[in-house]
Amino acid sequence: MARRKRAVKRKILPDPKYQDIQVAKFINNLMRKGKRSIAEQIIYTAFDRIQDKTKQDPIEVFRKAFVNVQPTVEVKSRRVGGSTYQVPIEIRHGRQHALATRWIIGFAKKRSEKTMAERLAAELIAAANSEGASVKKREDTHRMAEANKAFAHFRW
Repeated sequence: MARRKRAVKRKILPDPKYQDIQVAKFINNLMRKGKRSIAEQIIYTAFDRIQDKTKQDPIEVFRKAFVNVQPTVEVKSRRVGGSTYQVPIEIRHGRQHALATRWIIGFAKKRSEKTMAERLAAELIAAANSEGASVKKREDTHRMAEANKAFAHFRW
């Protein structure tokens, strides 16, 4: 545990094109080696592809995908009396967003489309339709928490 003050959360500026903080955070997670312009190019191209394929507002598809991927509970290992139990705990909002971002980007990278923008667009569309690997990951996480509900009294 930290012995000093809690770290101050930095204020994130909204992205330049859509003026959305959630998109800006997503760009920050997508970015590698400080190449922000490349990350922005990837996500904006993905949004254009979403617009072409679904004929819907890409920001709405993006938000719907996040709602469908964000987990509400997860399991955490607790050591009690020599045994390790998987204890289900509720997730705070910031961690929900972080996990959803990580899962969407991770599973988009594993897809078979040619460019990262195409992969990201396909994963976001699939997540908005409640299908795809990132939604399956959320379902698996919830199923694990449900299976270990008997150990919920070890939460502290």
